[in-house]
Order: sequence, then C-alpha cells, then structure tokens
Amino acid sequence: MLALVDGNNFYCSCERVFQPWLKTRPVVVLSNNDGCAIARSDEAKALGIKMGAPWFKIRHLEEEAGLVALSANFALYGDMSDRMMTLAAGLGHMQEVYSIDESFIDLSGIPGDLVRRARIIRRRIHQWIGIPTCIGIGPTKTLAKLANAIAKSAERKPGSYPAHHAQICHLGACTPEELQALLQTTEVGDVWGVGRKIGVQLRAQGVHTALDLQRMNPAAAKAGWSVVLEKTVRELNGAPCIEFEDEPPAKQQIACTRSFGHPVTELHDLQEAITEFACRAAEKLRKQRSHTGHIMAFIRTSPFREKDPQYSRSASIPLPCPTSDSAHITQAANAILKHIYRPGFKYAKAGVMLMDLQPATRQQLTLDLDTDMPENRVRLMQAMDEVNQRYGRGTLSLASAGTAGRYRAWSMKHEARALVVEVYDGLGGVGGGGVTKKKRTRRCVFKTIQTLEIKCGRMLGQ
Repeated sequence: MLALVDGNNFYCSCERVFQPWLKTRPVVVLSNNDGCAIARSDEAKALGIKMGAPWFKIRHLEEEAGLVALSANFALYGDMSDRMMTLAAGLGHMQEVYSIDESFIDLSGIPGDLVRRARIIRRRIHQWIGIPTCIGIGPTKTLAKLANAIAKSAERKPGSYPAHHAQICHLGACTPEELQALLQTTEVGDVWGVGRKIGVQLRAQGVHTALDLQRMNPAAAKAGWSVVLEKTVRELNGAPCIEFEDEPPAKQQIACTRSFGHPVTELHDLQEAITEFACRAAEKLRKQRSHTGHIMAFIRTSPFREKDPQYSRSASIPLPCPTSDSAHITQAANAILKHIYRPGFKYAKAGVMLMDLQPATRQQLTLDLDTDMPENRVRLMQAMDEVNQRYGRGTLSLASAGTAGRYRAWSMKHEARALVVEVYDGLGGVGGGGVTKKKRTRRCVFKTIQTLEIKCGRMLGQ
C-alpha cells in the first residue's frame, strides 16, 4: 500500500505561513521575472484565474477583487519542502520525494488504521509548519495519486465526491462498488499519466471516465498509444507497474537558464550572468556526485520584441578532463560566450547546460603532457558549497560573477517579493562573544526591497 502526501497550493501556502492576513485573500505566485501565475490559492481559482495566466492579463483583479500577487521565493519554498518531507516520512518506512510538494510513502507491512495514522501526520504537518495537505492511499502509485485528487476535490468542491473522502482518501479500504463509483465520477483526463492530447483521443474512442480506462484492454492501450498508458491501465486495476524510487536517479543533463529582468547589451554583463549560471549548474552537478565532459552555452534576444533585431546562438565544447569544478566550468562557458557574442543586440535570455555526465567515482586519466592541466580542487569546491549552504547562496562566488548582487543589470524582476525580516533596535554592548544586539519580538513583512529599506530606516530612527 502506498500513500501520496501533497501540499495544497504549496507556494501560496508557504507565503501564508509568514503572512497570515493572506489566508482569506485570493493569492497568486508569479514565475521568474513576474511573468505568469504558477500557483493559485482556492480563492484565486474561484476568480477564474488559470494556471500559467500572464500577469498583465489578470493584473486588473488587484483592484477589482483584491488579488494579491507575489514574486516566487524558491529558497523559501525549498526550505519549507524539506521540513514537510521530513514530517511526512513519519507516515511509513520508505519515502520517494516526487516533487517539491509531493512524496510517495511506502505503507507496506504497517499495521493498524492507515486513515487514522494519515490524519495524525496531516495534523502534525499543519500544526508544526502551517502547510495544509491532502493524503491519498492506494495499492499502486496511480491509485494513490487518484486518491489524493479525490481527497482534494472532496474538500474544495463539496458534492463532487462523498464528504468522508475529504482530506484523506483510502481507495484500498473501499468496497468494489465504492471504488467503481469513484472511478465512474472521475474524468479520464484527471488520471495520472493521461495528458491533454491523449485524453482527447481516448474520449474520441468512447473512454470518458477512469472506470472506462480501467476496463480497457492493456494490450489495446499499448498498441493504440504507448506502454505508459498500458501501465496506467494495469495500475488502475491494482497491479503495481511503476517502481518505488527511494533515491532519485542521477540526471543525464543539468541546465541553468534564466530570462533577464531587463535587456542586456554589454559583454561584461553577460559574463556575469553566464558565470552565475555555470556555478549554479556546477553546484547541482556536485550534489549528485557527477562530473561533466561537455558544456553548452547560449544567448538569445526576445522573440516578443518584434521591432528589435533578432539573434540567437549556441555552441558547445568538450572538456579535456571531466570535472565538477566551478572555475573550470565557468572558464569554458565564458569562452563559448566570447565566441557567440555579437554587439548591437538586446539579449533577453542566456543559459548553461552540462552534458556527458558521469559518476565522479569514474575518472578518465590522460598522459600528463600538458602543463596547463586543471588542478583537482575537490576540497575547495566542497568548502564553497558548505559556506553557501550555511550562509546563503552567493556568499562565496567567483569574481567574474560581479559584486552588485541583486542590483546587477541582468537580475530577474522580483517586484512583488514579500520580505520577512527581524528588526534590531541597536547594539547592546560588546563582550567576549563580540557585538550583541537587542532584537524586537516582532516580525515585519515588506512587499519590495525599497519599502524594506525605507521602513527599516524609520524603525531604527534614521
């Protein structure tokens, strides 16, 4: 038996933990550069806001319906996710973190009332970190995912499913008649593994509900579509086909790409961006204990600025020796940038991709005939990662990344980022442990960096 623990409207819920006044307001979290809605509260969904809706198209709802839009804070969401996953792991003896807000829990061999156990974990997550969740339980991953969707719908849309399935839904405890009724109520497009295009094709063949899909011949699903749909059909019938992965498989490619907050024209600004992206990709590479043997970098203008001259170029180079050293990767990426850069264009996006990945334990040795062979600096990179993990990303960086921080020309827009800070009243004295500070017992939330700077000056009497 498997359970799927899923945080409800996760990004919005994280913001509401630190801003309780948002709990009754429609809230959306915007993507990089405040482009489109990537998370919506239930109140925002009730306004008809679709996932991926461009911000400029829904901005009028700020005044008309009290909509609150916030820039994404992925560092916060990652930290809250780690806390939620730690608590969710107490539900069973094995865990597979499927995404930032979802994890599968293996419940096999656990005695007792699983629904009661799930309610205890759900209550603990909400009480300890403030994130509301729903839990679906089923004999396969597909049924657990379906149970989770039923639990959410039964809570958000009363009447769509029986009320006793709200928040916690255990399909493994349903009678065959109850399970059949639930599958009959579920649209085929809501089944995990059935995309929008396949859903249209299935409806054209008379398969409209999850029950219709369950009754399909697995061989026909494989012949007419793919082996993935065949596995979905078998899983709906209770036969596990999708393996449980307690450790995520190593990535075959690692990329770090960003759109700029403002058009960039100068080479040195692009070098700062490429350095930042290369270092971020190298950090991910070291995290999965891999080396890269091939690096690709690209720059391009915005296709939406039709009046501007258009330019897009990428190039890649092999490395003489696979590495995970940030300096070596950055050096190669900037060499590509100098080759593909052309002046006179307004660049809108750039990125770095690491390819030909291999385990760090596997090393291809070469004859030491080159006096410029890269130095092995594993301990230096480890120290750099530990410092940045402890004190925040960017605490230690390469010089070519610049020193302007968030004020760099290419930095992404975060005009609606909520900032939570602790306010200090001043110095309390100097002792053996250094300078001590007296801290006020309250937390302050500001919507922009400029507001933070102004308000903090007023609080401290400046």
